[in-house]
Amino acid sequence: MVKFKRLKTIDSDAKAKLVLLQTVCLPLDEVVFPRDGIWWVGHDNSQPVAFCLLAPSKQWKDTAYLARSGVLQNWRGKGLQKKMILLREQYARKLGYTWIVSDTTDNPPSANSLARKGYQMFEPTKPWGMETSLYWRKKL
Repeated sequence: MVKFKRLKTIDSDAKAKLVLLQTVCLPLDEVVFPRDGIWWVGHDNSQPVAFCLLAPSKQWKDTAYLARSGVLQNWRGKGLQKKMILLREQYARKLGYTWIVSDTTDNPPSANSLARKGYQMFEPTKPWGMETSLYWRKKL
């Protein structure tokens, strides 16, 4: 069973886990560490197998952004993406956010997870992703 833990600080051990997970799960993306993001790592026993990030929106004050997330190949198909969406929604509510937004690019499984959790596609006035990105939002 995978258990998620919020990272309160990004020490060298946590950073190494996040670098590994981002590199393996998102091989075409640059590894990032936003200054004001909140990270969670999911472990199966002691092995890190999934990660996710919640950050404040850069466009709207009342909005959180479901930023990065990923699940290692052997743990996919077990509902972990949906679990990470709910985890971040709960935390965003706790912080007082009204909305959550996200984007997906060429990633039907992530798009399907967002749709199943009640997110709807929208067209932002200032798109932040790539030309083929889909934008999602949900009122909390």
